[in-house]
Amino acid sequence: MRRRIVVELSSVPGATWTAKGTNQHVQAHGGEITKVGSTYYWIGENKLSGSAFQSINCYSSTDLVQWTFVNELLTLQPDGDLGPNRVVERPHIIYNSQTSTYVMWMHIDSSDYQEAKAGVATSTTICGDYSYQGSSRPLGFESRDIGLFKVHILDDYESPAMYKSNGIYFMFGSSMTGKILLSTLLLWTTADIKTIGWNANDNVYSTATSLSGPWSGWNKFAAPGSNTYYSQTTAVVSINGVLMYMGDRWEPNNLMSSTYIWLPMTISGTTATMDNRNSWIINPSAGTWSPAPAETVTEAEAKTNTLTGSAIIVSCSGCSGYQAVGWLGGSGNGALKFPSIASSASTTTTIRIQQENGDTEQRYGNVTVNGVSNIVAFLPSRDGNTPGTSVLTVPLKKGSANVIKFEAYNGGYVADIDQLIVPSS
Repeated sequence: MRRRIVVELSSVPGATWTAKGTNQHVQAHGGEITKVGSTYYWIGENKLSGSAFQSINCYSSTDLVQWTFVNELLTLQPDGDLGPNRVVERPHIIYNSQTSTYVMWMHIDSSDYQEAKAGVATSTTICGDYSYQGSSRPLGFESRDIGLFKVHILDDYESPAMYKSNGIYFMFGSSMTGKILLSTLLLWTTADIKTIGWNANDNVYSTATSLSGPWSGWNKFAAPGSNTYYSQTTAVVSINGVLMYMGDRWEPNNLMSSTYIWLPMTISGTTATMDNRNSWIINPSAGTWSPAPAETVTEAEAKTNTLTGSAIIVSCSGCSGYQAVGWLGGSGNGALKFPSIASSASTTTTIRIQQENGDTEQRYGNVTVNGVSNIVAFLPSRDGNTPGTSVLTVPLKKGSANVIKFEAYNGGYVADIDQLIVPSS
């Protein structure tokens, strides 16, 4: 009898998402997802070296969980709109079927946010090299945190930060939004929240039966006072019928360590709601999602684990049990082995790694699962004792004999490991 392989991939909001091709945390902030054929493309801002423009990046995935770096669509130039110390944010792409061209709109600005323009670039492929066409203020208005909506005269169409359901348009944005402009291009812009800061707030939405309005008052869609689960709206997309919120959880003092909050949303009439989740399962091909299954937690300092080389148990006031395993990798070749991780089925699943990284840069680890090597990135945690989360999607075998080992990657230090959290069903 042929063994059935179960695949349950979890989206984990706020975690380090390691991209294949770079072995680093995904750098696609302020971006959106576009589907071409059976592949999803995620396009956003690179914040690896701070707030000034570095590149607009593109990643690809078929499952929305495992992402591969494809290309830098726009790169830093010697001068001009894409030059040093410039602001290039909120890239959005639509396809012009008449010219067979992908068109990128984005926010273009000076470092003090006084220019407030919309820029345009084009390419013949979704993740190809884009040719920058220039910038302007559409209809003479300032443009900063922009969105883009493509109108199909006969059919409903969903796109980032705006969604249409049963004849109702939903527009989502920051509660700091001061104004909205809808132009003939259906490019809309909100007030500049960067002058207020990168901090999260209770994001809001408005509804209308026509793009020209009238629009309703603003309403919260996440739990009041939650600051939209510490995120800022970047897009709302329909994934084969599943409505998904995309938000940035900004880290103002270290922007490269900002993470992504993706959560399922519910629309009922003119009401939008969204609950917080540690993780959830999305099946893009089926157009379904489900809550995360039960999980098994294994402490890194458990007596059943094996510590070798320089690896030792260290104090961690914010960790479970107030302990973690540190000094992994480095010159002492510290290693940590979990010898008996259980799975109820032969499955490809998403493991959450609770970790502590007190540096200001990413750390990396070679994580072998049943002998197969995986490079995992670990973003800096918020302070020296508050664990963050990194995720790893790997095959597990049925039973309790799965072996997971943490050791050095290129001789560097791994993050301190607090727990492994593994779906148990």
